[in-house]
Amino acid sequence: MESTTPAQTNTAPAATAVAEPRKFVPRQGGFTPRTGGASRPGGRPGSGRPDRRGPRPERAKPEFEQKMLSIRRVTRVVSGGRRFSFSVVLAIGDKKGSMGLGIGKAGDTTLAINKAFNDAKKNMIKLRLNKRGTIDHDTKAKFKSARVMLMPNSGRGVVVGSAMRVMVELAGVTDITGRVISGSKDKLNIAQATMKALSIFALPKKGRAAEPAKPVTE
Repeated sequence: MESTTPAQTNTAPAATAVAEPRKFVPRQGGFTPRTGGASRPGGRPGSGRPDRRGPRPERAKPEFEQKMLSIRRVTRVVSGGRRFSFSVVLAIGDKKGSMGLGIGKAGDTTLAINKAFNDAKKNMIKLRLNKRGTIDHDTKAKFKSARVMLMPNSGRGVVVGSAMRVMVELAGVTDITGRVISGSKDKLNIAQATMKALSIFALPKKGRAAEPAKPVTE
């Protein structure tokens, strides 16, 4: 019998392709050299798509600036159990002589803040400041256990603390010195005493003479 020999096959390993290292292509002027597409304003560079959103509209500046003096949770006991709510003390002002103080209570913090803001607008007073942005003379007042004293200064800035600083800054007073004479730390009482002390410089409202600031009761 004739013997057949198997065909010799080439068993040499195939050559493997070596990948070239990826080159870094810097972006210049919003264009990519690879695609040539222009970047849309405010969007991703190199996308080549126009920006349809346009510039973002500016937010309207609020009429009054507001500062929260205190927020606490209060409990009311009823026949069915306890009911919780929030009590917020809020001070507002335009830094041009107007300031107000209000308090609001509600089961939600947002609703309580809105109530306090509306109450502060009702109790707002307009101060009569001199050219230096301060009061004309010393003044002091007492509200419950809080006693405060305010004095004008020349070029020293706002040298007051506690809730007094919030009130005078929202009113736009630039040079004033104040002290809390009593040992009270209640921010609501200190803010009320500050408004009472500054109410002698308040401009009269339309149709009536100037009145001292009405106290805000809880």
